[in-house]
Amino acid sequence: MNRLMPVLLGLCASVSIITSVGIVYTLVSETIFFFRDVPIVEFLTGTRWSPLFEPKSFGILPLLAGTLLITVIACAVAMPVGLASAIYLSEYAPRRMRNVVKPILEVLAGVPTIVYGYFALSFMTPIVRAIFPETGIFNALSAGIVVGIMIIPMVTSLSEDAMNAVPKSLRDGAYALGATRFESALKIVLPAALSGIVASFVLAFSRAVGETMIVTVAAGATPNLTVNPLESIQTMTAYIVQVSLGDTQRGSIEYGSIFAVGTALFVITLLLNLLAQYVAGKFREEY
Repeated sequence: MNRLMPVLLGLCASVSIITSVGIVYTLVSETIFFFRDVPIVEFLTGTRWSPLFEPKSFGILPLLAGTLLITVIACAVAMPVGLASAIYLSEYAPRRMRNVVKPILEVLAGVPTIVYGYFALSFMTPIVRAIFPETGIFNALSAGIVVGIMIIPMVTSLSEDAMNAVPKSLRDGAYALGATRFESALKIVLPAALSGIVASFVLAFSRAVGETMIVTVAAGATPNLTVNPLESIQTMTAYIVQVSLGDTQRGSIEYGSIFAVGTALFVITLLLNLLAQYVAGKFREEY
C-alpha cells in the first residue's frame, strides 16, 4: 500500500497535464492542416471573415476586434465596481454584512452564462436602445455590460482576499498618523495589495475574452471590424459555436477554421495568464 498510493496520487496529479497536452495536440494538429490551405499572413492580417460564404475570406481581425470590444466594455464595468466592492467588504463592511454579501456574490458567479445571455438580450438591450435609438437588437454594448456584471464577483473576491492579506498593523499605523479610513484604504492597503488586485484584473480580462454564451445570444453573428459598441459584432468564441452546430463537414476548410480560431484564443488566454503570474510575482509584498 505504501508503494501503491504514491503511484495513484501521481496519476491523479498528472490528469491535468495529460489533458492540457491532449488539448494542445488537437488544436495544433488541426490548425496545421488549416494553414496548408490558408496563408497564415492572410489569417492574421485579413480584414474580412467569411469562411461559410463565397468568396471565402479568412482574416481573423474582425473576430479579434469584436472580442476585444466586448472585453474592454466588460472590464470598464467590472474593474471599478469590483474594486469598490472589495474596498467596502475589506475596510468598511461589518462582519455580519460581509457574511451576507459574499455568498450573494458567489451565487452571482454561479449563474449559468446562458441565463446572462438572455438577460442581456431581453433586459439590457431595451435599456440601451431607449438611450441610443440607433442601436441594433444585437449589439456589443449590452453584451459587454452583462459580461462585466458576470465577472464582478471574480474581481471582488480576488481583490478582497489580497486586501485582507495586508497586515492590520499597517492600517493601525496609518490611523495613528491621522489618516482616515478611506485614506488608509487608498494609500496603504491598495498599494500593499497591488499584486493581487492587478492579477485579479488580468484574470477577469482573460475570463471576458473566453466568454461564449452571452456574446452568442446578445452580440450577434456579424464579423464586423468596428469599434462602435452599438453595432452587431461576432467574437471568436461565438464563431466557434456557430460552426460547431453539426452542419460543417469534418475535414473541410470551414471545419479547420474552428481550430485555427481556437488556437488563437488559446494563445491569447495563455499569454494573459502568464502575465497575471508575472505581475503577481513582481509586485508581491511579503510581510
